[in-house]
Amino acid sequence: VQLVESGGGLVETGGSLTLSCVASGFTFSRYGMNWFRQAPGKERELVARITKYNNAAYYPDSLRGRFAISRDNAKNTVYLQLNSLKLEDTAVYYCKCNINQESFWGQGTQVTVSS
Repeated sequence: VQLVESGGGLVETGGSLTLSCVASGFTFSRYGMNWFRQAPGKERELVARITKYNNAAYYPDSLRGRFAISRDNAKNTVYLQLNSLKLEDTAVYYCKCNINQESFWGQGTQVTVSS
């Protein structure tokens, strides 16, 4: 199993970014996918989740409306659209999947929001 994130970078407050996570080594369409983030000195937190069924999405209340998760099973890719970015969104963003009760993580992509 391999998960490779990309799309991070430096953006000003109020800006947008689209993160991508390309998966390989498993049947992507059979599994839900998750995005997490970890800011310096803070615990890793769930940002968004998308199911394998009808692409239903879940977001924490604090992020609903600004972030959007989607997937393209033909490309084995899950996306995270980040909008109206705030300074506190600065973090390393990771994608994750659970397969047979084992968690797999990507290496992460850095998002830095500047004022």
